[in-house]
Amino acid sequence: MLDELVMAGAAVLSAGALYTMAAARVVRQYERGVVFRLGRLRGNVRGPGFTMIIPGVDRMHKVNMQIVTLPVPAQDGITRDNVTVRVDAVIYFKVVDAAEAVVRVEDYRFAVSQMAQTSLRSIIGKSELDDLLSNREKLNQGLELMLDSPAVGWGVSIDRVEIKDVSLPETMKRSMARQAEADRERRARVINADAELQASKKLSEAAGVMSEQPAALQLRLLQTVVAVAAEKNSTLVLPFPVELLRFLERAAQQREPSPSQQGRPRDETQPRTRPAEREHEVQREPQAQRETRLPLADEVPGLSERPPAVAG
Repeated sequence: MLDELVMAGAAVLSAGALYTMAAARVVRQYERGVVFRLGRLRGNVRGPGFTMIIPGVDRMHKVNMQIVTLPVPAQDGITRDNVTVRVDAVIYFKVVDAAEAVVRVEDYRFAVSQMAQTSLRSIIGKSELDDLLSNREKLNQGLELMLDSPAVGWGVSIDRVEIKDVSLPETMKRSMARQAEADRERRARVINADAELQASKKLSEAAGVMSEQPAALQLRLLQTVVAVAAEKNSTLVLPFPVELLRFLERAAQQREPSPSQQGRPRDETQPRTRPAEREHEVQREPQAQRETRLPLADEVPGLSERPPAVAG
């Protein structure tokens, strides 16, 4: 009799241990347990720790409440200014209502991924290329709003959306590089022109000061000579005034005699006749005298030579 009681107690303990092992569940800190009893959702969501369910009757789904990092595959699209781009992004979301995430949608991860792809294509078509490259913060906020609206009904909250990379065609990259180079060249020319304008103003002021003090120009010349000589050059460049060269040239032209006077000495007793007066005298010579004047023998070829002697 005692043996039967011991065996019955052992069987009960074994059955209790098996039941406890089948009914025991452990929910981690970052998880929540959603229990279905005979296919119907239980009202309370099991929190972290040890919990019990009825084996064979209850079924518990564990839902991760951590922030999920979901990469969005690269999407090809055409921007509003007709540029073909390839954009990829990443989404950070988390489950805020475990029961809704299990009941409302079959697979909330796949649903968020598909919705992110379609929303990304939509945002590409509504934006311009400059916005995709330089104004990503605004596009991220718009994409987050587009994803957060339907995700709220799934018990999912979109934490953050980031556009990772924007791939452009090679032709567009070359065009943008040429545009940037032209813009830098334009700014460089503007800066150089502005510098020349400021330098010209300063030189004009310096010229005004030097004109009041002529000795300042000579001092500046000496400073230039000293600066050139300090380089240990074998050749010294000394500036020479151009006005002095012109003065010497005019003086040399005044001393040089005219070509008509180089062959014969000038008669000091005769008054000098200016070229303009000679030309006026020639014009007053009678026209008849100039026409009836016969050429001299020296002027006619052949008359100045004697005829050959005739042999007798």
